[in-house]
Amino acid sequence: MNETLKVLRERRSIRKYEARQIDPAALDAILEAGTWAPSGMGRQPVVMVAIQDPDTLAVLSRVNAEIMGAPGTDPFYGAPTAVAVLADGGAATWLQDGSLTMGYLMTAAASLDIGSCWINRAMETFERPEGKALLQRWGLPDTLRGVGFCLLGYADGEPPQPKPRKAGAIVRP
Repeated sequence: MNETLKVLRERRSIRKYEARQIDPAALDAILEAGTWAPSGMGRQPVVMVAIQDPDTLAVLSRVNAEIMGAPGTDPFYGAPTAVAVLADGGAATWLQDGSLTMGYLMTAAASLDIGSCWINRAMETFERPEGKALLQRWGLPDTLRGVGFCLLGYADGEPPQPKPRKAGAIVRP
């Protein structure tokens, strides 16, 4: 099996992270991989914000937990890095383009032995005052819509075992 297919098959969502920060060169490589994700008409409407500041991560985790209806929990699982994937809401394919970017980020992370997890509720986060304030602080336009948060970090423990693949996922009429 070639290396790409092996990484795709073995990547798992990590929900417990070591406190240590990921290597800066690895983060750069993961983010660059995200820039190569396909986009509708090649418009590249996606912006990735790499967040490693503990205070900002705490705000995002708190807001995410509130939106989820589970205040006081940490839906970011203690990850030392989160990449907010945003896309220009004026692009017809903003959600699809951002979703492909998320996939590229997670696959690149797995290829470098860095754990990742897709966290939802970014759309709602960046519609709230806290999210809009972050966009402003980062110098980004408020036309950007949240697609997801890609958590990154070193797994604390063994990755979960894969679930069996469901029957009927492939149809060849």
